[in-house]
Amino acid sequence: MSESPDIDPVCAFNLDGEGGAEAVSLDAVTPPGRSARAAPQASAPFDWIHLYRDDPRTRAFLEEESGLDPIVQDGLLAQDTRPRATVHGEGAVIILRGVNLHPGAEAEDMISVRFWVEAGRVIGIWLRPLFAVADLMATIERGGAPTSPGDLVARLALRLADRMEPTLAKLHERVDTLEDALLDPEADPERGELVDLRHEAIILRRFIGPQRDALTTLAVEDPAWLGERDRARVREAADRTMRILEELDSVRDQASVLHDQLMERRAAQMNRYTLLLSVVAA
Repeated sequence: MSESPDIDPVCAFNLDGEGGAEAVSLDAVTPPGRSARAAPQASAPFDWIHLYRDDPRTRAFLEEESGLDPIVQDGLLAQDTRPRATVHGEGAVIILRGVNLHPGAEAEDMISVRFWVEAGRVIGIWLRPLFAVADLMATIERGGAPTSPGDLVARLALRLADRMEPTLAKLHERVDTLEDALLDPEADPERGELVDLRHEAIILRRFIGPQRDALTTLAVEDPAWLGERDRARVREAADRTMRILEELDSVRDQASVLHDQLMERRAAQMNRYTLLLSVVAA
């Protein structure tokens, strides 16, 4: 397992719309009035501000400098969130979740990332560092920065799906191993392993389902900052998330079937033991 991503509590980038980007201070980002009214253009520069929620500079920036509606601020700072995409005026609040890949963590303990997206500006809020966001920042360092706010959202949605797929493959591997064990009459798989597996699939599904809905909602909405190419990539991310959801359903159902088979095997063994004891007693 790789180490946890290292993301500064306060990050700000000015992206030139052509793949280039420059790290800047909060004081150097575009004033909110101008960015909010900027008409979307091809290769137009925009700002990406990414802030740790519990850093004192974050709340000060949101309340005093961001120009955001208090309702939007509350959505970005909320303690518990579910994935959603809500259009608010000329922008949108987008909340997504990714699997927890930190060393020693449970994958189903999913990590949220919250965004306010509008023409000319993206404001992100995080509570725990997310590998998918670190991947996006790494592409900026390599000179492949997003070219628009819509491109940034589409890339992140696809990267979240990329990061989920290895976790899903591990769940399938575990359930296949348990199925093979049940085929061996001498083996005695642990019931707790099946219960844990089913529980993990259910917890993951609890967030993946709303995430699919959020991406689908965003794809059918018509924000000015989401171009047709980016909209198609958001739809692709929604389709991939839907496939992940279906695979989680498959793991959950397979684990339930295996659990029932294990209970039937143990019931049959108990009946044989009871019959043997009865013969001995007679």
